[in-house]
Amino acid sequence: MALSQINPVVGDLPGNESKIQADYSKAEAAGCQVIVYPELAVTGYPPEDLLLKKAFVRDNQLAVERIASDTGDCAAIVGFVHSEGGHLYNAVAVCRNGGIQGVYHKQLLPNYAVFDEERYFEPGPATNDGMAAGLFTVHGVTVGVSICEDIWYSDGPVVAQASQGARILLNANASPFHEGKNSQRETMLMERARETKSAIVYVNQVGAQDELVFDGSSVVVSAHGDIVKRLKSFDSDFAVVDIASDGSVALGDIVAFESDLDRVYEALVLGTRDYVRKNGFTDVVIGLSGGIDSSIVAAIAVDALGADHVHGVAMPSRYSSQGSLDDAEKLATALGIDHRVMSIEPAFTAYLDMLAPSFTGKDPDLTEENLQSRCRGMSLMALSNKFGWMVLTTGNKSEMAVGYFTIYGDSVGGYAVIKDVFKTQVFALCRRINERAGREIIPKTVITKPPSAELRPDQRDDQSLPPYEELDPILRHYIDDDLTVPEIVKLGFNEAVVSRIARLVDVNEYKRRQCAPGVRVSTKAFGKDRRMPITNGYCSERA
Repeated sequence: MALSQINPVVGDLPGNESKIQADYSKAEAAGCQVIVYPELAVTGYPPEDLLLKKAFVRDNQLAVERIASDTGDCAAIVGFVHSEGGHLYNAVAVCRNGGIQGVYHKQLLPNYAVFDEERYFEPGPATNDGMAAGLFTVHGVTVGVSICEDIWYSDGPVVAQASQGARILLNANASPFHEGKNSQRETMLMERARETKSAIVYVNQVGAQDELVFDGSSVVVSAHGDIVKRLKSFDSDFAVVDIASDGSVALGDIVAFESDLDRVYEALVLGTRDYVRKNGFTDVVIGLSGGIDSSIVAAIAVDALGADHVHGVAMPSRYSSQGSLDDAEKLATALGIDHRVMSIEPAFTAYLDMLAPSFTGKDPDLTEENLQSRCRGMSLMALSNKFGWMVLTTGNKSEMAVGYFTIYGDSVGGYAVIKDVFKTQVFALCRRINERAGREIIPKTVITKPPSAELRPDQRDDQSLPPYEELDPILRHYIDDDLTVPEIVKLGFNEAVVSRIARLVDVNEYKRRQCAPGVRVSTKAFGKDRRMPITNGYCSERA
């Protein structure tokens, strides 16, 4: 049995076909009788509204037919989109000896969180000629074939397959990452193996697609419920295991999991690398403020793309401190990236002069602060246009939640790397970066100084917001847990503070909707996960 943990590109049918065929050659060379690929390996996951294009569906079916025509005695379990009877199915084809021996249609379609498969697919039938759907005989052995969600339920399709003799269950997946997902996933698989008394071969996609990151971490679970083989996380991998017809399997290599914090970091790196490269970019540019957010984004970008492909720009104004400029330079030196200083003062002064007649009699306020941010955003976009560098934005989840960013200013860019990372997590990740490196990558002063946007004299974040140690738990409850203000107050939080934060989150929905996509690492990210109406009259303070 071969496990093919590939990194497909959504829509790149020829490229995905090539990856499938390359691993098939490896499986044949290893003498395998079966190779299992991820869910929708031909199209990449999720293909979304590409599925509304009949030509795309047709081309994906032609691709799986070509794959099947090149198969020999080794059976290939290949995920693709099947059009039949005017309906679309999330399917796998069992390909062997030059043809498609059978097709299985996914029965349980997820329609929650980031999933909306019911928009595109019909559920497959539970039975086929009186037998459980997904039962196939391969080299004289009865196996059960299923797709992702099918295996998550104790009364689901794989249980029916096992009850009718399948001792080996093959499950093709595109299971996206979030913090803690690996332990949740493996606990479920071990339970399912013990319930069915069957070995489980769980093959997961790896790579990133827009906001989503797929961590791979494919596993083989014995019929006794033990993890006997685990593939790499956040990297393509290929492995061969021997499984007996009764589901028994010997212990193999198990790639250990890193800590949850390290896995979040790896997800951010992979998400950034794939988004930049799969969209045809080679280099990125980052506004280096000397603060903690731009520092961690720069570190992630270097690990994702290499130092030669990362450009840092310090853009001081009259309010920028020398300490911040020094910290930005120290960071750039430690990372080995291109570093330049480009003052926005001439542009800022020009804007003030231009607007002065209209602002007569008005005291300086947030308007002038935002002008500085917009000067920086415009400068970064000019560099992007001139050199073809993608701008990476540096806003974190805490700031995005309460609108503590400037629309058309520091929010401009192609990708928001830490969009789903709370500020307190940013600090933890920066400390971990230095710990792993064994040296000071992120300057200590960046980690210890009070956070500030430096848009007015002596400005600090805690003048406008509660301390992040207080703010982030409130945001987790309000955003991730969908609790109302009274429900959060009952947990022991100050009512006035919670009410104010909830209002800030609600009124800034329109700003977040205009922001770049970013890596999803939590169970409720801004974007696919959370689709709140911009025009919204519901008052959560009374709920």
